[in-house]
Amino acid sequence: MSHEEGKKDLLYQGYGFGTRAIHAGQKPDPTTGAVIIPISLSTTFQQSSPGVHQGYDYSRSGNPTRNALEECVASLENGKYGLAFASGLAATTTITHLLKAGDHAVIIDDCYGGTRRYFTRVASNFAVNITYADLAKQGALEEAITPQTKLVWLETPTNPLLKISDIRAISEITKAKGIVFVVDNTFMSPYFQNPLDLGASIVVHSITKYINGHSDVVMGVLATNDQELYTRLKFLQNAMGGIPSPFDCFLALRGIKTLHVRMREHEKSALTIAKWLESNSMVQKVIYPGLPSHPQHALATTQMKGYGGMLGFYIKGGIKQSRAFLEKIKLFALAESLGGVESLIELPSVMTHASVPPEEREKLGISDSLIRLSVGIEDVNDLLADIERALEYASNIEK
Repeated sequence: MSHEEGKKDLLYQGYGFGTRAIHAGQKPDPTTGAVIIPISLSTTFQQSSPGVHQGYDYSRSGNPTRNALEECVASLENGKYGLAFASGLAATTTITHLLKAGDHAVIIDDCYGGTRRYFTRVASNFAVNITYADLAKQGALEEAITPQTKLVWLETPTNPLLKISDIRAISEITKAKGIVFVVDNTFMSPYFQNPLDLGASIVVHSITKYINGHSDVVMGVLATNDQELYTRLKFLQNAMGGIPSPFDCFLALRGIKTLHVRMREHEKSALTIAKWLESNSMVQKVIYPGLPSHPQHALATTQMKGYGGMLGFYIKGGIKQSRAFLEKIKLFALAESLGGVESLIELPSVMTHASVPPEEREKLGISDSLIRLSVGIEDVNDLLADIERALEYASNIEK
């Protein structure tokens, strides 16, 4: 096998995850031999004859650095095609443009606040009809689908309640009805879950989170095995123009090389913290797919390769105790977002999910006592000590 054939194989099959994360889509530069993909800042590319070029003509339509990232993510998701966008919501918006006025979409009820805001306050203005449903419940999807349903949008685990839905079961329903089935895989990353293998039409990520992993890039990406969908989405990517910069693609490629190493540490520490929290008297309930107490623990164990670094817990008390706890904690940064090497913590009801109407938050269980943790890769004993100090402080606050 030649060197070039070997490189081509890296994009698809036969190599482990870590090998693909480091090499897929990232051939050494043919001019200099540089082993790291260069940042291609050029907006335009010389043509040898009108309409004859080397694969690139204008950087919105295609860029070498972006192309490397798209190929790498597609490979990690066991997909044939990848497309990168300026943000996760830019990817969401582009996918939604597959629909037309009068079409219907079913969205998981417990989803990222920005996703719900987009579908409720933007997509619906263009006569796309939206239904939110608890797709973790058997029969909920069948009840929600109408003859006009063209899109099903799933997060699993969900944000922030970490509900698990059966991807394969949902895919069987959507395939039978010709519905595009999208899975937001941000919380698990390609390392712990591969929705395309379970029948999803499209998998989408906020690269901002685990894939980049260093809290310094805002970006989104999708992957698919469906050539027709890819062709339509590639056209929309170019026509709508929501593309990432070459520099951000370079940073994301740098981050993705350690994804497999980071995810193992995220999970190990998250499980340790979740078990510790379950035994603390100031904690009412812990939500983590890796705990036997999680209602979909058995499904998580069969569907995913690991449980991830996200967890939530309900502190005893209410907003006073939550605020006291979050103001006292030190190592965990009180901040939105997730998936970075540093540990983050937040109060979804007033931060990431503040745009969800209060009555919907109450119905879902996103109360003022629900605290979400993105467990980083610091020393877990230091993180535990930080949580313990803050919980002890909050316990002395009058209800």
